[in-house]
Amino acid sequence: MLKKMKFLERFVLIVYSYIMILIAIILCLSIFNWLDFRTVTNILDIMVTGETASKITLGVSVIFILLSLKCIFFSSSSNDKAKDTQGILLKNENGELLISKETLDSMIKSAVSGFDNVKECTPKISVNEENEISITLQIVVGENVILKELATNLQEKVKEELKKTSDLEVKKVNIKVLNLSQASKPVE
Repeated sequence: MLKKMKFLERFVLIVYSYIMILIAIILCLSIFNWLDFRTVTNILDIMVTGETASKITLGVSVIFILLSLKCIFFSSSSNDKAKDTQGILLKNENGELLISKETLDSMIKSAVSGFDNVKECTPKISVNEENEISITLQIVVGENVILKELATNLQEKVKEELKKTSDLEVKKVNIKVLNLSQASKPVE
């Protein structure tokens, strides 16, 4: 349903844009006297005074007014951005639960803190339309660590902790090793 609505919005926006471009071109051609202004006024006169044409023109005009108001006051992209910054909204028969991205971030850092070889961790969380979570962990690890083993353990632990604490399924956990932390050597 949501994808159909977005397709419909996109289609209507394209049609609206083409009509606005056509109007702008007609006005420019009239201003430069490349199109006779009387021809434009005759066409407009027919559109306004003709019985069928005036009804069609009125219907199209009302639709454009409503679309303009929707675009001005009800931007769908702002809702997507708000959802992106807010987190995950879960609904049930008792009400709603919003788990913010900050909360998810804290849960992830808590799960990663149990690994002594991880010196720094910066999680990046993305949530798609179906509330599926994808996480990218940017980490700095200590010396003498087996990266493949650490990554597998981190992925399992993060998924397990988020499932246990919030009942959320994590689609994937990507690990990006930024650096190997060097142990400080004593000065001789």
